Amino acid sequence: MGDSLGKFFTITSFGESHSRCVGIIVGGCPAGLAITEEDIQSEVDRRKPGAGMGATRRVEEDVVEILSGVFNGRTTGAPMCLLAWNKDVDSSEYEKVRFLPRPGHADYTAFMKYGGFNDFRGGGRFSGRITAPFVMAGAVAKKLLNLVGIEVLAHTVEIGGIKAEPKGFDEIRKNVEKNSVRCADPKAAQAMSRAIEKVGQEGDSIGGVIECVAVNVPVGLGEPVFDTLEGDLAKGLFAIPAVKGVEFGSGFSSAEKRGSENNDAFIIRNGRIVTVTNNAGGILGGISNGMPIVGRVAIKPTPSVAKVQETVNVQNMEGDSLEIRGRHDVCIVPRVVPVVEAMTEVILCDFAMRAGIIPGVLK
Repeated sequence: MGDSLGKFFTITSFGESHSRCVGIIVGGCPAGLAITEEDIQSEVDRRKPGAGMGATRRVEEDVVEILSGVFNGRTTGAPMCLLAWNKDVDSSEYEKVRFLPRPGHADYTAFMKYGGFNDFRGGGRFSGRITAPFVMAGAVAKKLLNLVGIEVLAHTVEIGGIKAEPKGFDEIRKNVEKNSVRCADPKAAQAMSRAIEKVGQEGDSIGGVIECVAVNVPVGLGEPVFDTLEGDLAKGLFAIPAVKGVEFGSGFSSAEKRGSENNDAFIIRNGRIVTVTNNAGGILGGISNGMPIVGRVAIKPTPSVAKVQETVNVQNMEGDSLEIRGRHDVCIVPRVVPVVEAMTEVILCDFAMRAGIIPGVLK
């Protein structure tokens, strides 16, 4: 089974979209970390849908509960169980199309793999709903990374083909929460919002691109050759439903460049070895090189659209069609931003513990 991730700092996901709850088991968290449910709640609240045309009408409270691993306000070193109860559940529309796999969803593959015994309601185990606990785990990882000065920040850089102008880390931090699409470029943010509204009125959906930046990452994180830093980061990011592409640094554009253009020259600045450019995205040979880690993820359009689509009936093996009804986001990109942050934090925390940068007991 593939429900766990990590080696030192581990997470194990459980729950489905319409089951009683969704949650995460965090293993390996050092003892002595000061943390409260409020610390985790503040991060989970960022994932909630906003108002307006692009947002789902399913609104979960997502009140975080810590069931184990914390005593007197500090972690004990035992596994942490974090969860939120599913309350705003309406499975009626899914019952109607149980045997009609929705194009773009995992309905067909899940039905075939599990012989029809899978929980199909709301996408079940394959719903974006399972990412709420990812953010819970990320909140724990964030607090640990903060102890060693590592900061992770994600932001929207593209929606529906509308691209934001590049911004520095401080500007991203300042602007990312000032608009509903979590874009650091205010002008592009307005255009993105208009595009989401327009597409929603047409009964369709759009995707986009999220960039994630991690600063103050020390040299040496990564375990080649099979546990490379970018390899595990990509694995964590691909666990997020709707992610269809991951790149680091110059990524796919490096295929269009010459080596002399793509190479990052080394220099000494303030007594430290740094690079003039960062086409490597902060990773060389699967190991962090001390520069900011820069990655981008492509988010596909929400598959659930209010248009008639062709499908098949897996029960009688005949062609059919369906028009998806229910409560769905027109664009999930803004809600995925904190999830991308969280998964990046989880992986970096795991590698920092493997390197001994974060100890097993905090004093």
